[in-house]
Amino acid sequence: MHRHEFKHGGLRLSYLDAGGDGRALVALHAHWMEGQTFTPLAQALAPAWRVIAPDQRGHGQSDHAPTYTRDDYLGDLSALFTHLALEDAVLLGNSLGGVNAYQFAARHRERVRALIIEDIGVEIADDTGFALTWGGLYRTREDLVQRVGPRLLPYLQDAFRETKEGWRLAFDPRDTVASQNCLNGNHWQDWLASDCPALLVRGIDSRVTAQAHLEQMALRRPNTCLKSLKAGHVVHMDNAKGFSEVVIEFLQGV
Repeated sequence: MHRHEFKHGGLRLSYLDAGGDGRALVALHAHWMEGQTFTPLAQALAPAWRVIAPDQRGHGQSDHAPTYTRDDYLGDLSALFTHLALEDAVLLGNSLGGVNAYQFAARHRERVRALIIEDIGVEIADDTGFALTWGGLYRTREDLVQRVGPRLLPYLQDAFRETKEGWRLAFDPRDTVASQNCLNGNHWQDWLASDCPALLVRGIDSRVTAQAHLEQMALRRPNTCLKSLKAGHVVHMDNAKGFSEVVIEFLQGV
């Protein structure tokens, strides 16, 4: 995947693009993560699908922003479509990215060919304030590793950055907490506003979603199926093989 950038709303936004002649699939990461988390999936889907994975505002190599509202994220995504001259695409999103995906589909039905929503629901009330303790500079990488802790380290280590002053995270935890506060809410109306084919993927061991809730999401929305895999919240990392298999199976019908 090759890195590119564009500007929107005064921000420089970075993205990875697998290129090629395949159909477009835009993959949206979770809080704290970045576009490169989908590189293995892009390899699994090539050459039939061209995976485009942005670093969403405040993450990865994209600029930090003054605000992280729902409209901010959806505006960035619309600007990416315009920048790449995409008439339509499949949207795949994990957590934050999943809500961004189905809310974008609610507002731009003609631009979304299908949805793949990874381990996120439509009634969200999460508190990520514990991440505030990760902020600042650390003398060594190991110091930052110790602060993040072993459970979340696999998902955050791509965001580790070494500077002249020390080690830090690519994102500012204060930004992600503000973003989560904007993400919380009841989004049933947005979820039910589109009817393109949709795949829900849940991690059986997820601490973020409940099986019964995602079953209701699949039941109430047309053209929607649910797959549950042995994984936690970040299914595409915890069970990369299983995730790519269910995604490929779904895309064959799109």
